[in-house]
Amino acid sequence: MLALDVPGLPDGLIARRLTLADADAAAALLAAAEAVDDTGEHEDAADLTEWWGRELVDLPRDGVAVLAGEGRLVAWATSIAPRGGRDALRIWSEGRVHPEARGRGIGRALVAWQVRRGTEQHAEHAPPGLPGRLVASAYPAMASAARVFERAGFTAERWYHTMERDLADVPEGRPAPGVELVPFTWDRDDEVRRAHNASFTAHHGSTERDEVAWRSWFTGQRSFRPELSVLALVDGAVAGYVLAYVYEADTRATGVATTHLGQIGVLPPARGRGVATAAIAAALSAAAEAGCGRAALDVDTGNTTGALGLYERVGFRPVRTRTAWAYPLAPLG
Repeated sequence: MLALDVPGLPDGLIARRLTLADADAAAALLAAAEAVDDTGEHEDAADLTEWWGRELVDLPRDGVAVLAGEGRLVAWATSIAPRGGRDALRIWSEGRVHPEARGRGIGRALVAWQVRRGTEQHAEHAPPGLPGRLVASAYPAMASAARVFERAGFTAERWYHTMERDLADVPEGRPAPGVELVPFTWDRDDEVRRAHNASFTAHHGSTERDEVAWRSWFTGQRSFRPELSVLALVDGAVAGYVLAYVYEADTRATGVATTHLGQIGVLPPARGRGVATAAIAAALSAAAEAGCGRAALDVDTGNTTGALGLYERVGFRPVRTRTAWAYPLAPLG
């Protein structure tokens, strides 16, 4: 059964290693939790299978399933290390407890497990001298989760807006002088990756993405929509980009096809020329023409590049704000 020792679990519950076969039950648990947690996120079994089955995830070691006596999944947790990092190796601590099982200490036990596993991952993957940070998120309705993080030694680190806008009336996408707007094409995938790495060198929490990580986390996703993504070219080279995603589970849950602008960047020499505004407008037009009714994106409220103001100017408005909690790990070696 791949049993695991997770101290602190209530009597009558057992822990074992998480497997891809748990995806259906884990997705059903997320759907039940969404009714009270109000994250605005909707993931189905296929989404979880893709996320947990990535090449960089060692699910038998990086996941825990908590079962009631009859074998019903009542909670799950993962600790996923994307690899690499500029200022720290950031390890994502994710999971959820079924609303009917909350208030019994399950979340506390799982967060303690995430700290232990994250510490191991930091020791395994971080180069000498690079600190680690375990990162977890909580939305305003998840006050109990925030208390668990705080008691475990996490501190509130950043705040992120989820912003949305309707696509019934989109701005006209006019390229800036000397800038050509074109759809994403696969022959430019690695060029976009390198532009992304260069665009985010000073961004909080940024990570250098190699070819495997880039495809694993971004353009290799089944939700990625190259035809809705836009590249901004200067002298024939990628100077900016907007990568778009449409999540099938989200569309089913909300009844509205939404283009999620997942990665937006402009190379430093091209900034201040309206490149991002033009590329976003073109991406919104492409989504509207494809039948999407809404656009969404996330932004760090502490971003110093003026991204928040830019998104407001093109019609996005905040609908939720999540708190990123972080647990520091000292560098090794």
